[in-house]
Amino acid sequence: MSGSLITILISFLLSFLCVGLVLRVSHRNSWYDKIDDRKIHTGDVPRLGGIGFASAYILIAFFITLFYPEFSPGIHFIAPIAALIIILISGVIDDFRPLSPWVKLLIQGVCALCIILPGYTFSRPFFFGPGWLSSLGESRYFFTFIWIVGLGNAMNLIDGVDGLAGGVSALIALSYAGIFFLMADTGPGILFSLSLVAVIAGFMIFNIPLPKAKIFMGDGGSQFLGFSLAFLPLITHNNSKDLPMFYAGALVLIPVYDTIAAIWRRIRDRRRIDSPDRAHIHHKLMNLGLNSKQVDLALYGLQIVLSAFVLLAVKFKGIPSLVLLILAYSSCLGFFATVHFMNRARNHRLNKIAEAETNQ
Repeated sequence: MSGSLITILISFLLSFLCVGLVLRVSHRNSWYDKIDDRKIHTGDVPRLGGIGFASAYILIAFFITLFYPEFSPGIHFIAPIAALIIILISGVIDDFRPLSPWVKLLIQGVCALCIILPGYTFSRPFFFGPGWLSSLGESRYFFTFIWIVGLGNAMNLIDGVDGLAGGVSALIALSYAGIFFLMADTGPGILFSLSLVAVIAGFMIFNIPLPKAKIFMGDGGSQFLGFSLAFLPLITHNNSKDLPMFYAGALVLIPVYDTIAAIWRRIRDRRRIDSPDRAHIHHKLMNLGLNSKQVDLALYGLQIVLSAFVLLAVKFKGIPSLVLLILAYSSCLGFFATVHFMNRARNHRLNKIAEAETNQ
């Protein structure tokens, strides 16, 4: 236990030092985030913070694998670590020179296969039930592939407010640790989850809007977080105590629902799916009058509610578990729907006022 605590502390300190170093190098070379119509921030802010905390997490993962044989997932872990390295490098390249959507999708697909082929997949959708309800069978490869690639992109889309993607990711990783504890998992899940929380905390010191962020994580950091969070519930592969797919999905509903809504908007408006806009959940909350800190608090609060539902669902199992899971999905859907209709009503009211002023 003391060794695990030391590892978590080292994770935080290493991330803090790496992000601080990246911050200095970025200022020295004027590696700043481009400002456009979609961006909320002003001023010169570096966007390579993901290099710092991701590098720290990769080093810690190697450390755990080498020096904690009781926690180590073994040689099968090499390919997933390679996937995290590749997704980080491709994301950083994209920060400097945007890659085409198809190239990014190809890279993400290869990285997903690096995780799936060694055996890291979901094995069941729920804890109980007949047939497909308790076993995914061969379809586990398809659903796990969609899970990994989808979450990598979803986390990238919500990275629009200082501290949002990092804070939500830390809460999700902390929830994973709680779930592994409830499931009496003696494998690497708890340590890897808490180490991820620690490296995010080392970055968040520089990223929280107090008064404003000093560095952003960039596409490299957000995609790395998405892939890391997608991998955590798969760590206990070939274990009867693995986390079912719909329980893991409930923990990441904020980025998932936001991504589904974005895809629907673009299809409805006959735009490319990868085309940017200012209609993500954080944009809508700010349109309602919230500032960046309040947006963070609102979505942190929603994430805590989702995590509580999932933790209770894991604890109780059976029919109560299913009810709690439904509450998680429906409460998040209700939040998104409420924000959407409040925004639509506000925009409609402003349009009426503008029309009235034009007619005068």
